[in-house]
Amino acid sequence: MAILFHPDPCSYLPHRHPFLFVDRILSLEPGVVATGELGVTGEHYFPPVLLVEAIAQLGGIAAGQKDGEGGVLAGFRDVQLPPRVLPGEKLLITCKVIKIFGPLVQVEGEVSQGGEVLATATVTLAMTAGSQP
Repeated sequence: MAILFHPDPCSYLPHRHPFLFVDRILSLEPGVVATGELGVTGEHYFPPVLLVEAIAQLGGIAAGQKDGEGGVLAGFRDVQLPPRVLPGEKLLITCKVIKIFGPLVQVEGEVSQGGEVLATATVTLAMTAGSQP
């Protein structure tokens, strides 16, 4: 049986342009895993550190929020980033929930392009009531 989800990340996150770094949710199994995509736009530079934020945003969606609950990036580790991210690239983001301890959720994520892993990070999210719009 297929799990129903909305492909628009704005259905789950309070973030909006220019602070939204997930364009579309491709798959979602709440509390377990999510995949999404990001099309890098602009004509100049996209800071690679924003890939950590993309992992955190999709990780919050993967965490399986309850009504009125949102997530805040509380920490990150084991971060590996590419030297640069070029405009025009279409990136695949994958996040897997690895541990839930109380209001904290630990997520492993990776960002890839064309099958090549560009970035990885483990992020900790603090799930809080009332942080959604």
